[in-house]
Parts: sequence; C-alpha cells; structure tokens
Amino acid sequence: MELSTENVYDSSSFKEGIKGGASIAIGYLPIALTFGLLAKTTGLSFLDTVMMSLVVFAGASQYIALSLIALGSGVFEIIFTTFIVNIRHLLMSASLNEKVEDDSLLKKAVYAFGITDETFSVAAIKEGTVSTRYIFGVTSISYASWVVNSGIGFLIGANLPQTLQEGMTVALYAMFVGLLVPSLKTSRKVLFLASFSAVIHSILAVLSILSTGWRIVAATLLASVVVEAIEYVKKGKGNRNGE
Repeated sequence: MELSTENVYDSSSFKEGIKGGASIAIGYLPIALTFGLLAKTTGLSFLDTVMMSLVVFAGASQYIALSLIALGSGVFEIIFTTFIVNIRHLLMSASLNEKVEDDSLLKKAVYAFGITDETFSVAAIKEGTVSTRYIFGVTSISYASWVVNSGIGFLIGANLPQTLQEGMTVALYAMFVGLLVPSLKTSRKVLFLASFSAVIHSILAVLSILSTGWRIVAATLLASVVVEAIEYVKKGKGNRNGE
C-alpha cells in the first residue's frame, strides 16, 4: 500500500490524534481518580501508585492487582493474573498493525504500549490508513490523563479521614460488580463464565487448595477453557444440523 507524502508527514496528524483522544482522557478522569484513591487505601505509596500507572497503563489489570495486593497475593500471582487479563492487547495491537502506516519497529512498540480498549476503538474506526503521528496523539493524551489523575486520586485519598480510607476498600469490590453487571445483562455466556468461576474458586477455597491469588488464576483459566469448549461443541452441532 502506497502512502502519500502529505499523509505521512502531515504535522496536523498529531493534533488530530490529540483531539481524537480528548474524549478518552476525560472519560479516564473519574476512573483514574478512583484508582489512585483505592491504591492509597490498599497501602500503596504515592510513588507505587504513579509508577503502576506509568508502567502498566491498563485500568482493569491495575484494579485486579490492587485486589490481589489487598489479599496478600505473591508477586508472580499478580503478574500472571494481569497478563491473562491483558492478553487481548496482543490481538488489538496485531489488528492495528494492519491499519497504521508502516514504520520502524521501535515506534510500533512505543505506540503499542499505549493501546487500550478505548484508544484501539478510536484508531480502528478512523477511515483509511492511520498515521503514526495520529496514533501517538491519541495514546499520549490518554496516557497522560491516566497517570496524572491516578496521582491526584492518591493525594485526595491521603487527605481523607483514616476510618473512611479503611472503609473505601469495599469500593474496590463494588467497582468490579459495577463492571460485571452490565455484561451479565447482555450475555448469558458472561453470566455462566462468572458463575462457574465463582463456583470453582469457592470449591478451591473450601478444600484449601492453592493460595488466594492462585485460586483466582485457576478459576479464571478453568472456567474460560470449559466455557469455550462448550461454545465450540455447540457451534459444531449447529454446523452439522445446518448441513
């Protein structure tokens, strides 16, 4: 695919990306603030909180990491769990590789780090080939919003009364419930997956098998494999019946 010089070197592409990512930055504000506040109540320092947002930059994974930290899980358990949650980013980055203009591997690696569900959506729906400057604009403003507001959220949490800070740990679980319920209403598959994971985790807990963090990992993996296996079998039967 040939790209015009005007498209590749258009200095306005980065500004256009900034505009495209502005809505994401605004949307990240309350979520990042909440993350920073919960990080404080979980026991992280200001530096820990900001560094997690700087290095990880993945909202769902960071919230899960907080819950595992609160449960006293080990480092490897936390890393492995967040890896599973973030594995979809490999597919999103591979998809954008076909849409974004060809560029050096280093630049691709840099903007791939900034790919989230939201930045991917903005880049994916843009018509035509997406320039590197545009994707950098989208990811830069989104990244800055997440990191800065995480720090602000921590500072807000630090000024709350100690009793309220301790009570805010409940909000971490409320956040997960809030993320899960909308999906449960629209997908029976998600409902079955969540329920099956909960059952597996409960059985492992009653039998005192594995540590808390590894129970979450095992329940997630096993439930996912079983649900996908059931879906595969159902599709196979549907195809045979349609023949």
